[in-house]
Amino acid sequence: MRCLLQRVRQGSVSVDGTVIGETGPGLVILACAMQGDTEANVHGMAKKIGALRIFKDEEGRMNRSLLDTGGSVLVVSQFTLAADTKSGNRPGFSAAAPPDQGERLYELLCSTLSDMGITVGKGRFGADMQVALVNDGPVTIWLEK
Repeated sequence: MRCLLQRVRQGSVSVDGTVIGETGPGLVILACAMQGDTEANVHGMAKKIGALRIFKDEEGRMNRSLLDTGGSVLVVSQFTLAADTKSGNRPGFSAAAPPDQGERLYELLCSTLSDMGITVGKGRFGADMQVALVNDGPVTIWLEK
């Protein structure tokens, strides 16, 4: 699984002009299930996301986790994170999990984060979405499990 984490002050995702998911201070997570990913990959990713110390402590150092801060997340499926750009000018996406598996693993990531006590906003798998966010820092982290 590949995830791009962006520390945010706020974020939202809309479909057809209607906001369907949002977050306050926390993370916007762009998530892509890859060929061969398993539930273990997803659980490992969720654990890493919750524990990653990328939020400021009282001294302004990145020393607190999402779980420490009580922040929330907005998780948006994004198969384009699987882009292969090694040859030519048109990316290939064959490394992404098939849609049915990708959706199942995306939903598992969302539910696992929720089970950890994190408030989760969601996009809509496979939809044409518009994502808005106010990046905090900016802090952007690439994770792969």
